[in-house]
Amino acid sequence: MGTKNIIWNVCKKYLTIGLVGITLTDRYAGVCPIRGSSMSPTFNPSLGSFTDDYVFLEKFCLDKYKFSHGDVVIFSSPTNYKERCVKRIVAMEGDYISNVNGASKVPEGHCWVEGDNSASSFDSRSFGPIPLGLIHGRVTHVIWPPQRMRKVDRRIREDGLAF
Repeated sequence: MGTKNIIWNVCKKYLTIGLVGITLTDRYAGVCPIRGSSMSPTFNPSLGSFTDDYVFLEKFCLDKYKFSHGDVVIFSSPTNYKERCVKRIVAMEGDYISNVNGASKVPEGHCWVEGDNSASSFDSRSFGPIPLGLIHGRVTHVIWPPQRMRKVDRRIREDGLAF
């Protein structure tokens, strides 16, 4: 009888820890790997590097969609919902953005995102503005590798748009 009691108590403890962990990562914060060169040099600055950057993702911004110009966000790709992308917000709803088709206004409930490395970035210049509902959270810190551990700053160009 004692062994069953010990096993049950251990199972309850780990189940509780697991449920709390899932709730925290789903609702408040998480850690995500960043692969590719579209956000270089902000993330993965070395082209020959075999290690990905891991970033801290805060999700409090999802409450009422509190985003700003220059925020780095992770979102579901509008062309493939299983794929996650990381880009910088360049324009918010109501802003005008110039692209190959001329100037266009970002519609309500959307934002315009671009990679820091425009030469290798599949972003809003390719698929247009993204709905705010596709955003999973805002990147605040690089937490791995240790030598690159730092806060991710919001960068804005002189013309008022995010850089």
